[in-house]
Amino acid sequence: MIPSATNGRRIWLRVGTLLDGVSTQPLRNAHVVYDTSQILYAGENSPPKDLLNPGQQGPDCDLFDYTLLPGLIEAHAHFFLEGGELNVEKRAAHLKTSSAELLNLARPRLEKLVRLGVVAVRDAGDKDGVGLALSKLCAAADRPLMPYVDSPGAAIHHRGRYGSFMGEPVEDFASARECVEERVKAGADRIKLIPTGIINFKTGTVTTKPQMSAEEIGALVTAAQSFGKQSFAHASGDAGIEHAIDGGVDSIEHGFFVRADQLSKLRDRQIAWVPTFAPVQKQVDHAKLMGWDADVTLNLVKILGQHASSLVKAQELGVQIIAGSDAGSYGVKHGIGFLDELELMERAGMSSRAVINSATGTSSKRLAFKEKFGQIKPGFLSRFILARHSPLESVANLRRERIVVFDDAVFESDETTDSSGL
Repeated sequence: MIPSATNGRRIWLRVGTLLDGVSTQPLRNAHVVYDTSQILYAGENSPPKDLLNPGQQGPDCDLFDYTLLPGLIEAHAHFFLEGGELNVEKRAAHLKTSSAELLNLARPRLEKLVRLGVVAVRDAGDKDGVGLALSKLCAAADRPLMPYVDSPGAAIHHRGRYGSFMGEPVEDFASARECVEERVKAGADRIKLIPTGIINFKTGTVTTKPQMSAEEIGALVTAAQSFGKQSFAHASGDAGIEHAIDGGVDSIEHGFFVRADQLSKLRDRQIAWVPTFAPVQKQVDHAKLMGWDADVTLNLVKILGQHASSLVKAQELGVQIIAGSDAGSYGVKHGIGFLDELELMERAGMSSRAVINSATGTSSKRLAFKEKFGQIKPGFLSRFILARHSPLESVANLRRERIVVFDDAVFESDETTDSSGL
């Protein structure tokens, strides 16, 4: 339907609705001009003639029934894990495979993500170098068709505490700075911390004490900043969240049981929040497979309800909310699980427009990526989605007929997706 841009040809589209990724109101009957490398114009008026091809009098395509929006940014995923595998024993065996094999399994996911409209992924860490390898592949001259990827490499945790499957202990180093410096030398794009444990689903709470103090986190964050790196922290339970906030991380990941006063601190200190509903929802969806009884399932439902209330409160307060699915977690498929996450955020009470911004422009502005994507503005990369059914009516429409433009490639897709290996 849409011609591919080439080195010598620009494309002019007129669309019914345009979402730029940051604004609170859409543009109607809008125009976009782009080439293989960047967006040249976006607005409600006809584009300047000097941006068009010689002699061009009208758009290449009139798409009045379509909504154009930025490509999606998945802000929390683990490429070394296969989220669609539901057999617990197979998942455990997967973690015992070689680093090379984990990478071989991860690479086919890249093009599938692009076809789904995911143009960037912030990997959330692994100790096998999978995320780092994909980040380096992204920066290579012979980069294949793939989203932008960056990674922290191995997350940082305390020996004997939660996180050993994706991190390496801070005790391996004489100081916080040496620990961070080693990550940076390995190629880390940012620094991932694990200052808390995880939710005890049987009790419906976080039962373990935080594994890092605010002072420890602060030392690691300061070291990361000295190398020009952002930091993000796995944190659930209000005590651990408090430590992460006081330690000055750039974003809180998960954040289950966050208090209202802590949300105010996130806003005031410009700390972003990535809520990750999907992994807990999948525990509910697959409760029988997991062996959860009615009491545990009720705990999970209560946790999700509390989390939804916190999300609505965070939006009201003006917290920077960023979408990430924790893809690779049990039942959370890469790409598809991210679409699930967006629907869960909408179901929790966020408007569809706010959800879309959280998955595009808010990430683009807050997470300091090395490439410009996530907004429909001049100078940003030509990576966007054209949705046949309006995502403003429901973000679930992002699963339906869509066109994905990615530089010089154009993909037309529908609701059917090859989810093998995701």
